[in-house]
Amino acid sequence: MDGNRRWARERNLPIARGYQRGVTALRRTLRAARDARIPVVTAFAFSDENWSRPAVEVSLIMALCLQAARGELRALAREGVRVRLCGRTDRLPAPTRRALDELVARTTDNRAITLNLAVDYGGRREIGDAVRALVREVKAGVRDVESIDDGAIQSRLYTAGLPDPDLIIRTGGELRLSNFLLFQAAYAEFWSTRTYWPDFGELELDAALRDFSARQRRYGT
Repeated sequence: MDGNRRWARERNLPIARGYQRGVTALRRTLRAARDARIPVVTAFAFSDENWSRPAVEVSLIMALCLQAARGELRALAREGVRVRLCGRTDRLPAPTRRALDELVARTTDNRAITLNLAVDYGGRREIGDAVRALVREVKAGVRDVESIDDGAIQSRLYTAGLPDPDLIIRTGGELRLSNFLLFQAAYAEFWSTRTYWPDFGELELDAALRDFSARQRRYGT
């Protein structure tokens, strides 16, 4: 979800307005994805590298996560959206973490669409955590080291139980992976738009899906 800050700066608005419009864009895009019968959407809300941003900005993002969990996302939950968390949420401020955990529990039986919310997420750290979990199982004698394959690693990722992404959309003209779903994105298709995330919506999603449907996927062959 790139371009929140640039969107605000180009309009001489406070950075907070960009992030607030970003939350609105997420709600708008989720509804469009649900109508398009997309089963899972993963939104990269906050990376483990974003902690290095100015403290005021980090506090703003955490406050918006709390506000979204109690407002926009809860409204979506009433429309059948299931929310999952992807990342290490133990470093989040306690009120934000509790609100997100409550939202996950409240939506566990929803089936219209799954929102996999990546918060304090990093792809390299995710793989490291998965490897450490498997090493602990080997040391405990519950797993043979030779049994560790792609499936074993996948079962210990934050996204365990979810399908690999088919399409990764980058907004704001970005053309890099940015430490996002490094293991899961092995065969994903990429689509980039110069549209900033706060302006992203049904039209851009439809353009991405039409482009994706015209591609011939080779899965590495």
